[in-house]
Amino acid sequence: MTSLFSPIRLAASTLPNRIVVSPMCQYSARDGCAGDWHHMHYGALANSGAGMLIVEATAVEARGRITLGDLGLYSDECEGALGRVVKSCRHYGTATALGIQLAHAGRKASTHIPWEGGKPLRPEEGAWETIAPSAIPFDQGWHRPREMTRADMQSVTEAFVTTAGRALRLGFDLVELHVAHGYLLHEFMSPLANKRTDAYGGALQNRMRFPLEVAAAVRAVWPKERMLEARITGSDWLEGGVTVRDAVEFAKQLKDLGLDFVTISSGGVVPRAPIPLTPGYQVAFAAEVKREARMTACALGLIASPTQANAIIAADEADLVALARAFLDNPHWGWGAAIELGADVPRPPQYRAADPKLWPGATLSRELD
Repeated sequence: MTSLFSPIRLAASTLPNRIVVSPMCQYSARDGCAGDWHHMHYGALANSGAGMLIVEATAVEARGRITLGDLGLYSDECEGALGRVVKSCRHYGTATALGIQLAHAGRKASTHIPWEGGKPLRPEEGAWETIAPSAIPFDQGWHRPREMTRADMQSVTEAFVTTAGRALRLGFDLVELHVAHGYLLHEFMSPLANKRTDAYGGALQNRMRFPLEVAAAVRAVWPKERMLEARITGSDWLEGGVTVRDAVEFAKQLKDLGLDFVTISSGGVVPRAPIPLTPGYQVAFAAEVKREARMTACALGLIASPTQANAIIAADEADLVALARAFLDNPHWGWGAAIELGADVPRPPQYRAADPKLWPGATLSRELD
């Protein structure tokens, strides 16, 4: 039976387990550049026991940042700063694969960082023009984005391609395209944000067109032996929005383009959607996409315990499981999961004194408290 600690082959990589550290925005960059916080944060997560670590949403251009603190990879300075983080993770970390999520915030850009309120920036605070498929603000009091022209779409596509090239130079094993959480590519997918009447709006095939163009352009420059995937939307949680059937059709198209897998999330395109935040609330989307699109799928969403994660894999509802807050709570989550499930994960030699094999009788995992 396949378990959380069964190896999985994706492109030319073989991951020793199916645990993924999900990308989590840190809002701690300066002019898009990674700093000391990122060294500390990713250094810890590179030794979490997960088979793959994915770096937070990384803007492909400056106007694509959610906040002034967002990580970017759109300049030589950004590339150099992130390169130092990657080098540390490679040299000292035990994660088999390092990935990066490439993103553009669209109409949700130009805001304060969350712990400063998350509201839109005012002009005197450094606000910038936002772009979107349609000139519809995200919420009351938000900036009205400029409706994108075909030239804008070409420019953004080129930004994704250029940033993918930078990610390749830095040695990332995976690129994840962000087509979820209400950001630009998801905005094109969702009828709640996309009211266009041209070839990029209306029917699903039209709404998928721009995200698929971006995916095809990145696939053309990203080596086949390295993993390419997309985080997509299983539901907008509102009538008239994206549904899991849309996700299945989108996944089929991405598979045809040569993407290796998809991660299925939900929500975020409109405020205050009635999302049922219960454990594993998005797993059913992954299961349906996996089954109907016949594509490798990663599940996520309020997955916290090793037994819960393992059950998802064992039931064939997903091929991988991504966790976020669980790793913030316990950066060595994978170590405890291995103990609980009778598996093993590599640990840096500096931490081997905490290995139960070297300290018989000691109970070190919090799950057993």
